Amino acid sequence: MNALIDLLPLLLFLAALKIFNIYVATVALMVSCTALAAYYWLRRGRLPKMHAITAVLSWVFGGMTLYFRNPEFIKIKFSVVYVLMAAAMLASHFMGDKVLLARIPQDVLKLPDAVWRRMSLAWIIYFLAIAAVNFYIAENFSDAAWGNFKFASAFFPMVFMLLQAPFLARYLETDPESDHAG
Repeated sequence: MNALIDLLPLLLFLAALKIFNIYVATVALMVSCTALAAYYWLRRGRLPKMHAITAVLSWVFGGMTLYFRNPEFIKIKFSVVYVLMAAAMLASHFMGDKVLLARIPQDVLKLPDAVWRRMSLAWIIYFLAIAAVNFYIAENFSDAAWGNFKFASAFFPMVFMLLQAPFLARYLETDPESDHAG
């Protein structure tokens, strides 16, 4: 359910882009990112860093888009977010005892440190590649084409995870009770 809620700002942005224009879509993004951050803060009593950063960046780049009447600012905001995610993941290779991915609470996947590091490097490359493609499309295609790319790119992380599944399958923890059921 959280994944769907997290997609709402993007979906509202894209709907406003299709129905109105990039400036209305920018306002929709700014308001919905702020509303999402407030939702998490009220619901959990804390504000996840990624939602806070995204909300702030949407206001900074969205504000510049509206003030200068230049859609390039909001378009590059997405690339900036991807680069920041890659930078945070890369920094975790040099700070702390675990890479950022290994710090995410999970019960199913138990990986050796070396595998976490390789997976982290794969995600760093992924985020940098998506940032570059977003920038290229933002600079060389229409707002509508860029919007279509943004919609499609919402599904790229799932595809990327599925592509990693065969490699990670051997590390899946099985529930011993379910192995003996029946």
